[in-house]
Amino acid sequence: MPAAALEEYCGSVFWNASFLDRADPDLPVCVEQTVLVWIPLASLWLCAPRHLVTLFSRGVKTKHLSKLYLCKQLVVCLLFLSAIAGLAVTLGEDYGPGRDAISTEKNAGVFYANPVLFAVSWILLLLCQEGVRRRDGAVDSATLFLFWLLLVVCDILPFQTLLREALRLGEIRDVPRFCLFYISFGLELIALVLSALADVPREAEKRVKKNPEAGAAFLSRITFNWLNSMMVKGYKRPLVQEDLWDLKEADSTAYINKHFQRTMQSELCAARARFQNKLKKKTTGGKNRVSAQEEAFQSSLSNSLGKGVSQDVLMMEEKGKKEDKKKEKKNKEEENYPKSWLIPTIYKTFKGVLIESAFFKLLTDLLAFAGPQLLKMMISFTQDMSIHTWTGYVYAVLLLLVAILQSLFLQQYFQRCFVLGMKVRTAIMAAVYKKALVVSNDTRKESTVGETVNLMSADAQRFNDVTNFIHLLWSCPLQIVLCIVFLWLELGPSVLAGLAVMVLMVPINGLLATKARKIQVENMKFKDKRLKIMNEILNGIKILKLYAWEPSFQAQVEGIREEELIVMRKFAYLNSVSTFIFACAPALVSLATFAVFVGVSSENVLNAEKAFTSISLFNILRFPLATLPMLIAAMVQATVSRKRLEKFLGGEDLDSDSVSHDPSFNTAVSVCDGSFAWEKEAEAVLRNVSLDIKPGRLVAVVGAVGSGKSSLVSALLGEMHSIKGSVNIQGSLAYVPQQAWIQNATLRDNILFGSAHEDRRFQQVLQACALVPDLELLAGGDLTEIGEKGINLSGGQKQRVSLARAAYSQADIYLLDDPLSAVDSHVGNHLFDQVIGPNGLLRDKTRILVTHGVSFLPYVDEIVVLVDGVVSEVGSYHSLRARRGAFSDFLDTYAKEQSNKTQTEAEPGIDTAEVELVPEVEDPQADSPLDDVVSVTLKRESSIRRSQRNGSVRLRKNSSIKKTAAVEESKKGQRLIEKETMETGQVKFSLYLQYLRAMGWGYSAIVFLVYFIQNVAFIGQNLWLSDWTNDAVDYYNMTYPTWKRDTRVGVFGALGVAQGVFVFLGTLLLANGSIAASRILHSRLLNNILRVPMLFFDTTPTGRVVNRFAKDIFTVDEAIPQSFRSWIICLLSVVGTLFVICLATPFFTIIIIPLAVVYYFVQRFYVATSRQLRRLDSVSRSPIYSHFGETVSGLSVIRAYGHQERFLKHNEITIDENLKSVYPWIVSNRWLAIRLEFLGNLVVFFAALLAVIARESLDSGLVGMSISYALNVTQTLNWLVRMTSELETNIVAVERVSEYAELENEAKWVSDTRPPEKWPEAGRLRFENYKVRYRPELDLVLHGVTCDINSTEKIGIVGRTGAGKSSLTNCLFRIIEAADGRILIDGTDISTIGLHDLRSRLTIIPQDPVLFSGTLRMNLDPFETVSDEEIWRVLELSHLKDYVTGLQKGLQHEVAEGGENLSVGQRQLLCLSRALLRKSRILILDEATAAVDLETDNLIQTTIRKEFSHCTVLTIAHRLHSIMDSSRVMVLDAGKIVEFDSPSNLFEKQGHFYAMAKDAGITGVDITAL
Repeated sequence: MPAAALEEYCGSVFWNASFLDRADPDLPVCVEQTVLVWIPLASLWLCAPRHLVTLFSRGVKTKHLSKLYLCKQLVVCLLFLSAIAGLAVTLGEDYGPGRDAISTEKNAGVFYANPVLFAVSWILLLLCQEGVRRRDGAVDSATLFLFWLLLVVCDILPFQTLLREALRLGEIRDVPRFCLFYISFGLELIALVLSALADVPREAEKRVKKNPEAGAAFLSRITFNWLNSMMVKGYKRPLVQEDLWDLKEADSTAYINKHFQRTMQSELCAARARFQNKLKKKTTGGKNRVSAQEEAFQSSLSNSLGKGVSQDVLMMEEKGKKEDKKKEKKNKEEENYPKSWLIPTIYKTFKGVLIESAFFKLLTDLLAFAGPQLLKMMISFTQDMSIHTWTGYVYAVLLLLVAILQSLFLQQYFQRCFVLGMKVRTAIMAAVYKKALVVSNDTRKESTVGETVNLMSADAQRFNDVTNFIHLLWSCPLQIVLCIVFLWLELGPSVLAGLAVMVLMVPINGLLATKARKIQVENMKFKDKRLKIMNEILNGIKILKLYAWEPSFQAQVEGIREEELIVMRKFAYLNSVSTFIFACAPALVSLATFAVFVGVSSENVLNAEKAFTSISLFNILRFPLATLPMLIAAMVQATVSRKRLEKFLGGEDLDSDSVSHDPSFNTAVSVCDGSFAWEKEAEAVLRNVSLDIKPGRLVAVVGAVGSGKSSLVSALLGEMHSIKGSVNIQGSLAYVPQQAWIQNATLRDNILFGSAHEDRRFQQVLQACALVPDLELLAGGDLTEIGEKGINLSGGQKQRVSLARAAYSQADIYLLDDPLSAVDSHVGNHLFDQVIGPNGLLRDKTRILVTHGVSFLPYVDEIVVLVDGVVSEVGSYHSLRARRGAFSDFLDTYAKEQSNKTQTEAEPGIDTAEVELVPEVEDPQADSPLDDVVSVTLKRESSIRRSQRNGSVRLRKNSSIKKTAAVEESKKGQRLIEKETMETGQVKFSLYLQYLRAMGWGYSAIVFLVYFIQNVAFIGQNLWLSDWTNDAVDYYNMTYPTWKRDTRVGVFGALGVAQGVFVFLGTLLLANGSIAASRILHSRLLNNILRVPMLFFDTTPTGRVVNRFAKDIFTVDEAIPQSFRSWIICLLSVVGTLFVICLATPFFTIIIIPLAVVYYFVQRFYVATSRQLRRLDSVSRSPIYSHFGETVSGLSVIRAYGHQERFLKHNEITIDENLKSVYPWIVSNRWLAIRLEFLGNLVVFFAALLAVIARESLDSGLVGMSISYALNVTQTLNWLVRMTSELETNIVAVERVSEYAELENEAKWVSDTRPPEKWPEAGRLRFENYKVRYRPELDLVLHGVTCDINSTEKIGIVGRTGAGKSSLTNCLFRIIEAADGRILIDGTDISTIGLHDLRSRLTIIPQDPVLFSGTLRMNLDPFETVSDEEIWRVLELSHLKDYVTGLQKGLQHEVAEGGENLSVGQRQLLCLSRALLRKSRILILDEATAAVDLETDNLIQTTIRKEFSHCTVLTIAHRLHSIMDSSRVMVLDAGKIVEFDSPSNLFEKQGHFYAMAKDAGITGVDITAL
């Protein structure tokens, strides 16, 4: 509509420039009546259809009418009336009776059109508000709020026009319209306020209470105000999991997973199709070659396995082949799974959020460039006095508006991206979990449990991190291009100089980064090494104490730590170089640009506009250039993760049809001619198996180790790959695996396993599974929490719980994989009678029992004998006996073992696992390094067996002492393991001081000073620049002298380089200081941990101590210096900015104070809540992984019972619990950011405003400087709070480290009274009324022991479990200190001398042989005090010489962690060698229970008799034979000596000793030991 038509329509001038070109500008009335009315109404009409749709959609249940809704509608009705009134006034004036007949001119068209427009719009609005009310889950409407806001803003202009006119004329010209306008303006304001409130319907109130976000109005949503209540709560007291709100439905795991799975299925199908096509093309060529090589390799392996070739040879052979295989493998690896479907899946699932966030990011990026342009206008405004003052105010307000919009958009973008990252992580975690439940053995074998858990933790997290910043991929280049364009407009081609400098920085940074990565890897190597040793030290701490070997190991750790610190220092120096470059970059860039600009031609004069606009553009440019390399690195890592995830998620599923459930069969289990392998390509483990088992039968499966018994069970469960044949099973299954799988839940939950709890049945099962006595010992009965992997149960108890789970499940078919081998023999018999056997709980069910126990075989209905994967015989016990086939051979092997038993029978009070030993000698292949099935099974079985024999936990069923103790314990509420303290509340200031003290005060002060000088240089540089720009005014229209130009450029450059140098210095100093601090804190911690009494290690899980050495020391090493440096730089930069603004406009100081107060409060609120949310996040994250690890290790059990769904649900709940703390944490960051950005925006606004007010007295350079500084302050403020909170979180590590560095120590290692050099010469021992207790609050363990032991006596110490035998040795070594009485050795009271003096003069051969990783020599003589000849002599005596000579490296042979690469017997013999080396006069022999075979035992006994004949020997015996020939026997009971005499005298007395001997089958003294 051309202006003329509009003027006719309005009846007044439409536009005239003179309206604005004066000191008090105003808009023409016509513009106010047309444009300013049409804009808001157009926005309403555009948004209306969306609201009207809900009105006409069916099935919307009308909610009740709230008061708020009625008020809104009322206000609109009143507005409608006012519009009608306006129309009436116009009509009245034109056609009313009171009008003058003479005046022919009528009112202009606008006076008719506008009221009609408004009236129609208000009716539309009434309908829109009704539509909003009916929309499900809506509490307000953003579009309507924005409409009201727009309307009020547009009406402000006519508002002031009318007022100004009335004031000018002194009277109101058009009273009715004047009144109507102000009435409707008031109503519009009311409507605006009402539309900003949330209208929560009654039915949603409950939901809103649990999740306030659901009831948040538009304003609250964009400022994150709905989080306030949590922030306040978190500030008042530390948050706990119960305070967290529920998730929105769209954020919950179940919802995300459902959508993700749906997309994933279709994408994966497409990818699989592509993959198949590719294979078809490939197969023609490369296949034949590969398979031939494969075959050769396989056969050679199986040969070497069969011959039992020694491990080393095998390894050598394999190496050669590995080289050829590697190439093959590489090709295979790349091809063998469908690719590139994960990213499209993620994109398609979440594309809505992605597009939204991209939109916000685009807006933010564009708005970022408005700042420098407005700055340019501001500067020209301060220079040019002819511009009206009001322009300045407009600029200031515009700066504020642009900044606020930018903040709002940016936070919305971040919010969406971070939530998206969270959702992607959730989707991946849920998908991995779901996949893990159905994964086939092929895929499962490719990765260990740890690796699979890693997919869930590390890889999902990588995706999370990348998704957070994914938009930077297009946004960074966009920002760079826009920057260059704007800079070009300012400075022309000379921009390229600056750009070149920036681009040059990128490869330099890249180079440094790769170098840094190398150093990092090296650093990790030392870390791992150090932690490995620490782990060993902590696991073998008791041995270290007994042998007084701590100093040697301390030196080892300190050595590794020194190397680690050297590498760390390298890293820190490298880091300071890159910091130097990073700090110099902005200075160098601006230097290059400006120097070239002024140098190119003398016409080019640098003025304030150009200089400061360019600088703020360069500031924008810094960010994308810094983040691009980081983003690319993250992307590379994510691609690695992508491959791993695609491989796992795209892997084969278990074939669910391998077991059919056809009800027409008349058998419970039937296998027809089945052959089964563990993987597709592998050879069959079971061949041609045919089995029919009738319902209700008890069938035993027997066979040698590795004959395929467990494989048969797996085949029935459908866990194996079926090559041919079929398996049919009728009814439900219950499965008891060989290694009991126990969940981290209560004992009751472990048995119920998801079934309902019926008390009678439950009690019956407990009774049958012999769990009742155990429950009495457990503090919480059946509600006792069981630790991970059943840590607080003995092996036998675990197995019984596992059996109870099966018995309770009421299935039809029971598969029992050797459940009786882990329990003691009489318990085994009980279980067989009560549960499995013909009269047991399960007598009517079908039971398949894999067993090694011969004693049960006569009672079973049928026996299946397996030999090498083939069923060799089936039949009843007697018919098989008669056949004299494989079965009777099996029995004969067994009988031999049984006869050896009688000699080694232990004391009856102790249930050893001996009775259940397995018949076969351990196979030589048990340790072979190849992971084919047979050896896996072998390994598994032999390791089970080994652990059984070492660690059958002897819980005596008939002991009364034990029970009373347990009751006492629970009465005191004494928990063995104290809960780890989680720090809460504010971090104490003393911690910072402690860290600075560790750094050294000198370092700390200098570092601060250097950084301060750097900041001064920075400000100086900018002041110089602002002075330089004033030259443009001074030399206006004159030639600019060259000397002046050169000085300007030179000083500017020098100041820039100075900054870099100071930053470099500061970083170097800080690096040195922090390494000093790391060294001090670590050595303090180590020093103290080795001096802590044994009691501490008994009550603290090793993991917790290791964590101090791992995570906390890592934080002290790397995180604290980093965050400390960033914090100082941020702080100084904020202070500098405020200083510059105050310098330019001194009034600003007044504004700083309220801003600082607000800032402080926001920051305290945030830090308190955020820190706690972070803690809750890490606390709730570990259950996800542990539950996952548990699931993976118990897969076959879960699948057998068919409980996959329940576990999926549980996983969803666990992830949701974690998201409940992650989501508020994300929002809390946005909450903080938006508040800080508002503060920063106010700083900008006031800097601009004050510059406008004081523009007469200011030079333009300072204005430019202060505003360009202010524009930068927002980000720095944000960072400062982040850094403060990070520093607070990290400094806690110092607290945790110092907590363990200040634990109470045991007595001094070396005291002032030192015993003579040769003490103890005679080896006399004397106990005087000796009493001892383990912890101050517990009862005595020894009640006043008094006895004399003469030189060279051989004493045997016996007694039932818990009688105090081991406590006696602990007292000799002062592992526990006396409560009363004393011990004298050769007349010296042992409590007066240093621990090392005491412990190094006594020798002990401990019960379980502990070895440390290192050389053999180090294990024998860690201090290197003995010659090699001596060591060889000792090895000869302990029968190890031949073995060690046979090793390639001899004494330098590396012992694996825990001595894994030696047999148990060899370890025991090494411990004997240690004892022989020490040559002390007193030997304590804590006899090995079940760890050693009879042969080794014999060797040890003979050597001890011969070599230690001149010593006093105390033997703590578990088998009576070994002490029948001692000079005297001490019988302990309940901590007192009840008998002490020679064995023959004790036999005559017929007391305790006699009873024990009789139980062990010893009839008289004549039976000497073996």
